Amino acid sequence: MKVLLSGNEAIARGAYEAGIQIAAGYPGTPSSEILENITQYKEIYSEWSVNEKVAMDMAAGAAYSGRRAMVTTKQVGVNVLSDSLFYTVYTGLEAGLVVVTADDPGMFSSQNEQDNRHYAKLGKFPLLEPADSQECKDFVIQGIAISEKFDVPVMVRTTMRTSHSKSVVILGERPPEKGGVGPFPRNMEKYNCMCLYAKKRHPVVEQRLLNLAKFAETFSWNRIEWGDRKLGIISCGVVLEYAKEVFPQASFLKLGMTYPLPENLIREFARGVERILVIEELDPFLEEQIKAMGIAVVGKEFFPPCDELLPQTIRRIAAEKGLIPETGKKTGVSSPASLPNRSPVLCPGCPHRTSFYLLNKMKLPVAGDIGCYNLGTLPPFSAQHTMGSMGASIGVLHGMGKSGPPEHPVCTIGDSTFFHAGIPPLLNMVHNKGIGTVIILDNRTTAMTGHQDHPGIDKTLLGEPTKRVDIYGLVKAMGVEKVLQVNAFDVGAMEKALKECTTFKGTSVLIAEGECVFVAPTHARAAYEVDVDLCTACGLCAKLGCPAIVKAEAVHPKNKRNKSGINPVLCNGCEVCAQVCPTGAIRKIAENPGQQG
Repeated sequence: MKVLLSGNEAIARGAYEAGIQIAAGYPGTPSSEILENITQYKEIYSEWSVNEKVAMDMAAGAAYSGRRAMVTTKQVGVNVLSDSLFYTVYTGLEAGLVVVTADDPGMFSSQNEQDNRHYAKLGKFPLLEPADSQECKDFVIQGIAISEKFDVPVMVRTTMRTSHSKSVVILGERPPEKGGVGPFPRNMEKYNCMCLYAKKRHPVVEQRLLNLAKFAETFSWNRIEWGDRKLGIISCGVVLEYAKEVFPQASFLKLGMTYPLPENLIREFARGVERILVIEELDPFLEEQIKAMGIAVVGKEFFPPCDELLPQTIRRIAAEKGLIPETGKKTGVSSPASLPNRSPVLCPGCPHRTSFYLLNKMKLPVAGDIGCYNLGTLPPFSAQHTMGSMGASIGVLHGMGKSGPPEHPVCTIGDSTFFHAGIPPLLNMVHNKGIGTVIILDNRTTAMTGHQDHPGIDKTLLGEPTKRVDIYGLVKAMGVEKVLQVNAFDVGAMEKALKECTTFKGTSVLIAEGECVFVAPTHARAAYEVDVDLCTACGLCAKLGCPAIVKAEAVHPKNKRNKSGINPVLCNGCEVCAQVCPTGAIRKIAENPGQQG
């Protein structure tokens, strides 16, 4: 049967058809939908782990026990799990293990454009790169087969376009289920990676890599497609499809397995064409390896190491370099000049709005973290001054406090990020007598990546009820003396608590509790409106950065500024704007009918 699937949906289907029994990961765009789609296959146990390293260790334990396993992550998550991935390369496995990394050229939802292909070379494990949804499914199946044949974890790398674009996929069947697992293997020389045993395993890793290079020569997704012999193009992934659009007559060497490379196949291709062009996004990963073989190729001299290589980009560069004739057509997509730019904003009714409004008001130095609350960096708040990686805000805060600044330093971190990587640095602050305030923005979900569960939620990915970890109790147990818990929608209480925490001489924690509007229980909350007679056009409500607050047509007679209005379609009735209005002009619609501004 043929169906239309995104790359992520196809990877989930591939897990099913590969006989994978355990899947784990941490949500992160563009990978999040993989595990969410795996939940439809009841034969596979799946979970959102507390972070990527935990997911990798869990999958390793499953594979050691004889269960086929998979880990999913976005590109920066591989940084977190790499320590565990590298030891599994040395130990090998009892059953297949696939690690899916969804890279993000163009940084649509990431803090960098790291090219995770380098991890394969650094860790000495095989790497597969699918070009479409069919290959996304097939490469998970192939990855499990290669993993079990060579006793090694296999990485499958996608990019945002392969993850989210849809194409036709031919469905297959799941292999017969294996029985229960036997006793855990007591093979310490293989599975205990202490230096004594690991030293003996290193030659095994090196020989395996040589064996994998021979296998790459016969891997059917590494193939030559002969065309015009004047120009040969080596490429992989979705960029290969783009290159075929721009150079329909050229000869192509398609690489589905990009580490280790099939050297003999590459040399055969090089002998058959006059000129070779390597087209790949981000780093010259293929180009450098091919040049090291003594083969002359052109790559990054033409194509940039930044951003996506979309068809229009490849076409423009190819025309500039004389590889194809000028078409006279403009490439790329431009917006009409009349459309204003629109910055991303916190949603109407977001519980984080009060925190950033107050941080801006108090002019405090703020270390930020990964999450939708990083929008506090942008106007009108401009209240988050650093952001690096998951959990980094607390460590950065500690460094700020130890530097003896004249201001009291603050950091923000979400509930999911706190469980992911915020607990160790907070412990470090307590032990080392740090000075600063940690604001834990608890909105009861992993909001930015699509509202996934975490240990602070009372149900799992599979929808099963579970024990919810109490953040307040956890923080107190860690030894933090000053811990306050406040309703994030109560501006007065938040301001009082923030002032109390930021005058405490030591490590303090403020837990701002307020559910994300997309996970809050469904109940009708009346929208608010502006009484234009009371509005003085002071603009204070606009400093909340709420999309529901707009400029009204009415103009104040003295300051000549437009008064405020509220779009009732967007308003979620959170009441924060009514609390900051100095004249009481903002009220529930039901209380003040007929006076919408």
